[in-house]
Amino acid sequence: MNIVSLERNTAGTDISVDCWNELGNVTIYGNTVTEEEIRERVKDADIIIINKSPMNERTLKDAPNVKLICELATGYDNCDLAYCNLRGIKVCNVRDYSTDMVAQHTFTLALALSQKLMHYDNYVKSGEYSAQSGFSSFYPAFYELTGKTWGIVGMGNIGKKVAKIATAFGCKVIFHSITGNSNCTEYPQVDFETLLAESDVLSLHCPLSDLSRNLIDKKALKKMKKSAILINVARGPVVNNTDLYEALINGEIQAAGLDVLEKEPLELSNPLSKLKDSNKLIITPHLAWASVEARTRCVQGVYENIKAFLAGEPRNVVNP
Repeated sequence: MNIVSLERNTAGTDISVDCWNELGNVTIYGNTVTEEEIRERVKDADIIIINKSPMNERTLKDAPNVKLICELATGYDNCDLAYCNLRGIKVCNVRDYSTDMVAQHTFTLALALSQKLMHYDNYVKSGEYSAQSGFSSFYPAFYELTGKTWGIVGMGNIGKKVAKIATAFGCKVIFHSITGNSNCTEYPQVDFETLLAESDVLSLHCPLSDLSRNLIDKKALKKMKKSAILINVARGPVVNNTDLYEALINGEIQAAGLDVLEKEPLELSNPLSKLKDSNKLIITPHLAWASVEARTRCVQGVYENIKAFLAGEPRNVVNP
């Protein structure tokens, strides 16, 4: 089997992918940017390993041997599944490899914002703390999570992990299912209007779809508490970035923590790039999934998916 990895560097060069060599003739590219590069590099491939590269008729039409596409990730919205089905190409993703890390990062953002940690760290390091006479400082004010309502959009494995941690902090957890198909009974399921109105912290853990795109827009933000904190570790386009900027500037919500953006990396044309106040906004560069342990599990997951496919027992297929 000719195996082509188009974006090996998305796993991090500190993580070995040598295990893939056991599965066939592997050609590795650190990154692949243009559709022309994709077409040229996959034309003789039987199996393609990708992360963000688009897989569609334009990129695959000259690759007659492709049998399997492996996402080095959970998301697969870069794959045209209808076209893959026409070609008989199976698409596999890696599931649950980053659940613990994404949940951890959710709370890293929420706690940093709710406790104004960036402000107080800068306050001490700037010398202001050393210059004051008192032993403490507590302005701007900060609050406990205990007794607050933590709202969740997307009660999959990550959402459930976040709910468990939030409960341990003493929060009341509520959630909303975009599809209405959730079978979770451990926490109250509410309509979207109730979720917006009652959440002190609202964290997003849903996949990107036509239902979730621009879910958090101007209309939604106006229905949230002025004291609310929004956390997006799902997909960038779930939150309208321009509307969020205006909501933060106008004080419609207290703060937001983002690990994902509408377009990545952050473009200077994105109004959020102008907001430097870390009490209102913290942005991390799409790393919530990317602990050493999670990236190692992801690489191993691709290995297991290919191995199973070659054995005639496909696993994690998203287009059965």
